[in-house]
Amino acid sequence: MLDEIRQQPTAIERTLLEELPNVEELKRQFAAKRPRLIVLAARGTSDNAAQFARYLIEIGTGIPVSLAAPSIYTLYGAHIDLRDALVVAVSQSGESTDINLVLENAKASGAQTLAITNEPESSMAKLAGNMILVRAGRELSVAATKTYTGQLMAFYLLAYALGANLTPDHLRAIPMSAAGALGLYDQVREISGRYRYMDHAVVMGRGINYANVFEFALKLMETCYVISERFSIADFHHGPIAMIEKDFPVFLFAPPGVASESVSGMLRSLRALNAETLVITDDGNTDMRDAPEHKLTLTGVVRDPKLPLDLFTPIPYIIPAQLFAACLAEHKRLDPDAPRTLSKVTKTI
Repeated sequence: MLDEIRQQPTAIERTLLEELPNVEELKRQFAAKRPRLIVLAARGTSDNAAQFARYLIEIGTGIPVSLAAPSIYTLYGAHIDLRDALVVAVSQSGESTDINLVLENAKASGAQTLAITNEPESSMAKLAGNMILVRAGRELSVAATKTYTGQLMAFYLLAYALGANLTPDHLRAIPMSAAGALGLYDQVREISGRYRYMDHAVVMGRGINYANVFEFALKLMETCYVISERFSIADFHHGPIAMIEKDFPVFLFAPPGVASESVSGMLRSLRALNAETLVITDDGNTDMRDAPEHKLTLTGVVRDPKLPLDLFTPIPYIIPAQLFAACLAEHKRLDPDAPRTLSKVTKTI
């Protein structure tokens, strides 16, 4: 898992550079026939990447995005009218049975279809009308890391193809910020030791990093067996905050920009409750500069003053969270590469 975490800057750069010509062709196709709706179909880590895409595409293009419920097809046999829609199937292996069934139904109903997968010869790749290939290389650890950030990069490329105000130059800078995030390893390893006896936690964030909330919690659950509740900061005030007591572990994604005020307000509440809080932020968030909580502070995160300040934070921000899960598993004397009862490819129907 650690090896694959460290491969991420190279993997996402390779995905960007080698897929860009294909994406330019997609951009021409979408200019000629713009979808009225986008439906994303995925499970597990890929579903977390799809959650990111929902924010990114709606913010960047104004096209409404829906997350598919595969059970509508597999259990209820329903027919969905997807004419003029783009259906995007997302899977690391490309062999998710129910996601591929969504793709088949989408094609039958006249939708444009696209696969985002790490396996060019997979069933999904053969089913879809188009593909953005995640060029992460074979992922051996059961816990997905480089395929997740590869999928995030694929979605940046898709948003660009759909007309979002992104440029290839923006995206070329992301691998460097990802490489910078790896420099936090020593600090993460030391801090994670404080949590070696943790068996429950809450992970929170808001906006475009909401997907990372789900992904970090998933990594804590599958590699460290920590019961990890996942919340938007906006939802947490509506009841769940009642479970917080002294030393309760809370992890917060705290980018600068539109979500910063929400994070600051939540930190004040958590401080009053004496929670054990760890913040993932970067040096562009001046609101976090004097925060007394434990912090993992990134540097060199991509910014464009004409775009939301947190738009390019999700890839670098998830890396210290991945490192934390891997290091915590080591502190707990667990093997994050082979979690109990899990396999690399999960097929559901």
